[in-house]
Amino acid sequence: MASKITSSGISSLLGGIIFISAITVHAEPAVRGPEQVQDWQKTGLAFLQTAAAQQTINKTAKNIILFVGDGMGLSTVTAARILQGQQQGKPGEENQLAFERFPYLALSKTYSWDQQTPDSAPTMTAIVTGYKAREGMLSVNHLTARAECDAAKISANSLPTLLEQSAQAGKATGIVTTTRITHATPAANYAHTAMRDWEADSDLPPRCGVKDIARQLIEASPAVRNSLKVVLGGGRAKFMRVDQLDPEYPNKRGARKDGRDLLAEWQALHQQGVYVTDNKGFKAADSARFDTLLGLFEPSHMQYEADRLADKAGEPSLTEMTEKAIQRLQRSPKGYFLQIEAGRIDHAHHAGNAKRALLDTIMLSDAVARARAMTSVEDTLIIVTADHSHTLTLAGYPHRGNPILGVVKDVPEQDGAPVSESKDELGLNYTTLGYANGPGAQHPRHAITAADSEDVEYQQAALVPLKSETHGGEDVAIFASGPQAHLFRGVMEQNWIYYVMRHAFGF
Repeated sequence: MASKITSSGISSLLGGIIFISAITVHAEPAVRGPEQVQDWQKTGLAFLQTAAAQQTINKTAKNIILFVGDGMGLSTVTAARILQGQQQGKPGEENQLAFERFPYLALSKTYSWDQQTPDSAPTMTAIVTGYKAREGMLSVNHLTARAECDAAKISANSLPTLLEQSAQAGKATGIVTTTRITHATPAANYAHTAMRDWEADSDLPPRCGVKDIARQLIEASPAVRNSLKVVLGGGRAKFMRVDQLDPEYPNKRGARKDGRDLLAEWQALHQQGVYVTDNKGFKAADSARFDTLLGLFEPSHMQYEADRLADKAGEPSLTEMTEKAIQRLQRSPKGYFLQIEAGRIDHAHHAGNAKRALLDTIMLSDAVARARAMTSVEDTLIIVTADHSHTLTLAGYPHRGNPILGVVKDVPEQDGAPVSESKDELGLNYTTLGYANGPGAQHPRHAITAADSEDVEYQQAALVPLKSETHGGEDVAIFASGPQAHLFRGVMEQNWIYYVMRHAFGF
């Protein structure tokens, strides 16, 4: 006998259908990554296969290239990685900077002999001499008194640098930076002084008997002078007399009060050398012909990468300078030591300006990629590290692919719901990037638009108001590729980097 369907039964049946429909039909997520489910296993196994096949190169290095991203802490690396990926139309998080593909990685403890959070002078001293020094001091030991003006005491406490040792061994050497060539990081390679700020004689206190940093470069030992084939950066005012007009800025003059034109002296010492001040001269300099190249492209620091193309006289990029330096140094039969600094990462962070810092970090990545492509992993050790960190943070809960320079937008709590801006306790939106301190704290809090946060002049919010944002004290990364790169491991004291490099050279 057939069952009878009543109206109440129909209602019950329909209710069941509605219930089943509700649990089987799902709205699409408002945010999604590009990966398929199987991609996680695929990429994980590919990593494992590559790692298992990695062979150490346990032999002497002919060449060492030391890249220093000044102030390039881990948060800077992360944010730059995401920004570069987003510039390529990707979410960004899955991207890798060139040096992040290097097979060996360690952490570097950056404290100096007397600082918990250090400055660039003792940190670079540690990297190139093997000794942790005092705040503000370059390649002298910690027995040196503050503002020591006795040249004999400076000489007694001087520490030999890897560049100086490379010169003694007959290797060619080079220094490339986007800061003044007399600034702390590049200067630590060749200068020995109790005060990093003594860049020109006009910076010295009265009756001080030590040489200023620019003079130390020109009056370097014969071994260093003969080895130093490429010097590229900014800071020409430190080498020029106060009565000399700058070739690019007619309203600017040199900084020297001792009557010496150190650029003319350099040219007299390097008859086969080439001195250039702009991109035209730089491009015209044939690396197969000149013996030595000195390029000083600004009276002070070079332009940020964000502003470089607008420079009136034109400046080469860090990648272009890296390429030119390697082309010249590769002519040395005994190999070379080359130190390259992306120095303006640090300056942008001090200004509370993350965009300029990240764009300079991306350019550093490009320079590293070019250096690795131009050299052999079998004979050239490439190291990429930072001297110290900064207080940059990535915070909030931004969704995958959220513009790294933009305001925080969360993943919706329910699929199908749109993303929306996160709000603070004042009901205002805020950016993913911020600083623990700095000039951004001086601005009143207000609603932020995409145009605000993407502007190259934008200063991210900060907690503690300071005229200049400070360094950060956490560990920084060391990335390495080439002979003896496997010796970088674990958590290292920063000065151990020198000992790995010295060992790699067989000194």
